Amino acid sequence: MAKLSDLIRPEDITTCDSTQQMIHKARKDGVELFFDRAESMRPCPIGNESACCKHCSMGPCRLNTKDPYSRVGICGATIDTIVARNFGRMVAAGTAAHTDHGMAMLDLFRGVVEGTVKDFEIKDPIKLREVAESLDIPTEDRTTLEIAKDLYKALELTYTQVDGEIPLVKRVPAKTLETWRQEGIVPRGAMREIMEMMHRTAMGVDQDYENITKQISRTALADGWGGSMVSTDISDILFGTPSPVEVEVDMGVLKEDHVNIIVHGHEPILLEAMIVSAGSPSLKQMAVDAGAKGINLVGMCCSGLDVLSRHGIPHAGNFSSTEAVLVSGAVDAMTVDIQCIKQDLAKVCECYETVFITTNYRAKIEGAMHVEMDEHNPLECTDEIIIKAISRYKHRNKAIQIPRRKAKGIHGFSHEYIKYMLGGSFRSGYEPLNENIINGRIRGAAGVVGCTNPRSKQDFSHVELVKELIKNDILVVQTGCSQMALAKAGLTTPGAAALAGPGLAEVCETVGIPPVLGLGACVDNSRILMILAEMVKTGGLGEAIADLPVAGCAPEWMSEKAIAIGQYFVASGVFTVFGHTFPITKGTKFEKHLFEELAGKGFGKWGFASDPIEMARLMIAHIDRKRKDLGIDKGRERVLVDMADRRALEV
Repeated sequence: MAKLSDLIRPEDITTCDSTQQMIHKARKDGVELFFDRAESMRPCPIGNESACCKHCSMGPCRLNTKDPYSRVGICGATIDTIVARNFGRMVAAGTAAHTDHGMAMLDLFRGVVEGTVKDFEIKDPIKLREVAESLDIPTEDRTTLEIAKDLYKALELTYTQVDGEIPLVKRVPAKTLETWRQEGIVPRGAMREIMEMMHRTAMGVDQDYENITKQISRTALADGWGGSMVSTDISDILFGTPSPVEVEVDMGVLKEDHVNIIVHGHEPILLEAMIVSAGSPSLKQMAVDAGAKGINLVGMCCSGLDVLSRHGIPHAGNFSSTEAVLVSGAVDAMTVDIQCIKQDLAKVCECYETVFITTNYRAKIEGAMHVEMDEHNPLECTDEIIIKAISRYKHRNKAIQIPRRKAKGIHGFSHEYIKYMLGGSFRSGYEPLNENIINGRIRGAAGVVGCTNPRSKQDFSHVELVKELIKNDILVVQTGCSQMALAKAGLTTPGAAALAGPGLAEVCETVGIPPVLGLGACVDNSRILMILAEMVKTGGLGEAIADLPVAGCAPEWMSEKAIAIGQYFVASGVFTVFGHTFPITKGTKFEKHLFEELAGKGFGKWGFASDPIEMARLMIAHIDRKRKDLGIDKGRERVLVDMADRRALEV
């Protein structure tokens, strides 16, 4: 580890006070965190702009980023072919991650339906029926189990189907779906699309960047309207559809006099089972016998967001804080499943004598203890985790330093609850949202989502971007690590409406909501797609998603999953801005295709900016253009327009 005097100041690394404290402590303790590694390891400038091809052993071929057309690869591949292939493989990997996650949820659902899984059950039969009806599965005069069996068979096609269209495209607005069909990008089945994407980007196969882009879009759509959407729906059916709940967040949720267990990862199965085990009277007594006042279960990253939304379980922080929280010395066990898990967590846990446990057969880590979770008997795993955490508590000998900062916020805004809260039990629907966009109280809507990244100041871009958006009367919805950044900053409380523009503030105060609505984990971006589809269905704002005055942004993205998410929003019709960096060579035809030409085909398009205020400027300008196209930009008059008149508007 470098000398302390040579390291970048924690205050310049993160806006999170708790993480700053833990970075200071880690450095004093001689423990290296990923922030310091990011400072000492600079990215390859050619790889950073995706101008390197290593898909065969003739290379790697490194092209000139300053003059991208001055040379080609050994096989003759142009810069556009190379960058499109690299981009496509990122989308394939991100789609595979969400699809495999969704498949795991579907496997659990099958076990519940067939009766082989006894510890989980269908908790939301209403959602079950709604999903079934959206797929034209009969529900009248049928039992929950009968419907569930048919639903499983239908949703399985999302993954295994080799021809036709995936089932959930029935939810896509007609004009948007028509565009997909014209362009030949309607997904057939996720497994086929991922397989074909990988094949077509192999050496010597598809060498036309526009043709590659079509498969990129089709693969990404198999994620957003397929794998991710299935995961969200099944999670709601089995564990309950979220509704607003007040939750404490940040590292101050740790308790020195409790057994602290952090669950980190992405599949909600582990943490749902942990909740059951933590409520066991015998394990509670075991903790008391060890000298603790109780068991404190805490979430991190996306699995934490799942149970935060459903059960109000406290949340310690996002991806960039997963090492730092261990430095407190107060974490007795950290248990993980899949995705966004740093391998170095094992080493940091060892430094602070924290029990580190992997639980998923797909994601073992060298140096970690592995206690595999079987969905048919999950409590055997989660009981053992708690027992090991209690033992660590009993033998604690490391100094404890828990950051005291914590914030309360309102979370759990499923698209179903948004529909209800806007109109109530007897008038639930998106009419009030559309009406307030039409009359100008709300300028538009934005999805701000995605990861944090050590090459960006943690949380800074998320917070500053959202402040600028809500100040300009733009309603914000969030998922993933971005949601936790805003929660720590206090922007998920109704009081945050004071920072919003007068129109948005008026709506928030009337409905009693914050100007930032947290929708859950990163797979729950599918909830945003459903909101967009409902807005089109409600009428008055165009006939396709591409007509809506909306935009999306991932200001500090990190994962290939983010690229897949961004592409399925672009393919669905949403202007999508990424920050920090973008995996593309500037000045290429492929860049122009993604950033300009796709919009002319009826899709959305990509945007990029490194500064959060510039990101906001791009998004607001796009929203204003869409308002102008819809004819609702005239002074943003605060007058309610009849919905029938709006539907008749030519766009």
